[in-house]
Amino acid sequence: MTLRTPALVVGGIAATGALLLAGCASTPAADDDTVRIALVRQLSQGDYYEQWLAGAQAQADELGAELQIFNADGDNAQQSTDLDSAVAQGFDAIAIDHGNTETVQPGTQAAIDDGIPVVAFDVDTEVDGVVNIAQSDNELASLVLEQLVADTAGEAEVIYAYVAGFAPLDRRNAVWEETLEENPGLEQVAQVGAVNESTAADTASQVSAALQANPGTTAIFAPYDEFAKGAVLALQDLGLEDQVKVYGADISTADIEVITAEGSPWVATAATDPANVGAVTVRAAYLAATGGDVDDSIEVPPFLFTRDALVESGATTILDLTEAFPELSTPDVAPVD
Repeated sequence: MTLRTPALVVGGIAATGALLLAGCASTPAADDDTVRIALVRQLSQGDYYEQWLAGAQAQADELGAELQIFNADGDNAQQSTDLDSAVAQGFDAIAIDHGNTETVQPGTQAAIDDGIPVVAFDVDTEVDGVVNIAQSDNELASLVLEQLVADTAGEAEVIYAYVAGFAPLDRRNAVWEETLEENPGLEQVAQVGAVNESTAADTASQVSAALQANPGTTAIFAPYDEFAKGAVLALQDLGLEDQVKVYGADISTADIEVITAEGSPWVATAATDPANVGAVTVRAAYLAATGGDVDDSIEVPPFLFTRDALVESGATTILDLTEAFPELSTPDVAPVD
């Protein structure tokens, strides 16, 4: 969340799609037309986002749809401009990947007013008629926090990585607040986090300072994989891998490498497969464009990975992971007949 302003959520390499000719039709595409989908992204830097996009593109190719990608690379004003451009070009559907409500709301409303279906992943547009897609962030946070509570017997000083204003992180934060209320033996000793083009590095600096100020810390709750990577970097730099454990969220090929490394303090993460979520988003946009049956709200269920389970599986990439844990693939979510 990913979440994930520069956007999240919870990192991919910048990717661009072939530029399509502008169109003027804003009505649903006929069955024999090529469905044109605009994918308006807030952030593209990081392994998570790269894999999310790969899944989206692969699904578009399988459906025979054309996918034009607009990458704002963390520039909210650019994402707003990109959304306006997608509306003006009259795509058959628009998919929005992350963003801020105030950034995407005007363009989203314009699209809906023009009859262009909009699918939004991990961003609350606050516009009626939008198909909203999200990881089940409540369940995701609950899964990993249940593991943290079990591992610590509910007694720990915890550093918490969180930045407000991102829909996925805000939903995960609500679960953290509930967990603190239900487990008085857990104490949040510091809150850290930065969401930008160098999230992991900046978070590492903040975690390092928080650890030195709070030497009794035994756990870090970092519900976004870039936060978790930063926490691991800080612990390795300070030589505290054996004393403090990291409980994260989200997963990617790069994350698997960090988690399964010998002596890694990252002991649990709850996640969906980013490629699968990208595919679900494109399927929903395709259905909306062609008058298919698509729910107004779609949640992709997460899965809990412990470090031990990942090591035992032998997985080194997301592709390995989906083979070892088939629950990650959800073809029954927004299925296209």
